[in-house]
Amino acid sequence: MSTAERIWTAALLVIGDEILSGRTQDKNVAQVATWLNVQGIRLAEVRVVGDREEAIVEAVNALRARNDYLFTTGGIGPTHDDITVDAVAAALGVGVVIHPEARAILERYYETRGGLNEARLRMARVPDGAELIPNRMSGAPGIRCGNVFLMAGVPSITAGMLDALTGTLEGGLPVLSETIGSWVAESEIADLLRQTESAHEGCAIGSYPFFREGRVGANFVVRAVDPAVLSACAEALLTGLRAMGREAVPGGI
Repeated sequence: MSTAERIWTAALLVIGDEILSGRTQDKNVAQVATWLNVQGIRLAEVRVVGDREEAIVEAVNALRARNDYLFTTGGIGPTHDDITVDAVAAALGVGVVIHPEARAILERYYETRGGLNEARLRMARVPDGAELIPNRMSGAPGIRCGNVFLMAGVPSITAGMLDALTGTLEGGLPVLSETIGSWVAESEIADLLRQTESAHEGCAIGSYPFFREGRVGANFVVRAVDPAVLSACAEALLTGLRAMGREAVPGGI
């Protein structure tokens, strides 16, 4: 299997009691998934844990072991409950150190903002041996430890860190998709979906039902990395739906 054909996967670990309590609505899953796809990497799983070191350690070790990459969001700020660095260091079996470059970045950033105090210096702490991920927005860098990437929880800062990583990770081909909508109950065409997918190796068809205007319908998303295979599968599904007397709407409903 070539590098392009290989499926590269990543996991996302969302950290924070505020996410689990509902006080903060996570917005990072969608943007991380979208960014990963452009890099040719599929987001395979997402887990949310609170600010408990043992929970973070367990999740980090499980997720990094079965994926090519692990991204975390949240818990790398200046307060006492920002424990992601300590937890990841424990998971990796290394100590926590002040990264000299991170300290210098923070000293420059806070020079006209009240100076670098003890709380702000916490944002220069990294697992021993880590590299930095640039943060052009708020100074405090993200952290890379092998295949584990620690990023901020604030979506706009996360976006900047992802931008800094663009093109630096090994991946395969991005997943392409086409959507077809139909006013039909998915159970009525389950066999068509299964047969169409089976006949087009390398394609996957996802079914997403809805209820609108007093009617049942569904959007079917065809995914593949090969544009020719994708087009053939989507066309076969369109033809199959119409052959059954069902409306088929390219682009979805």
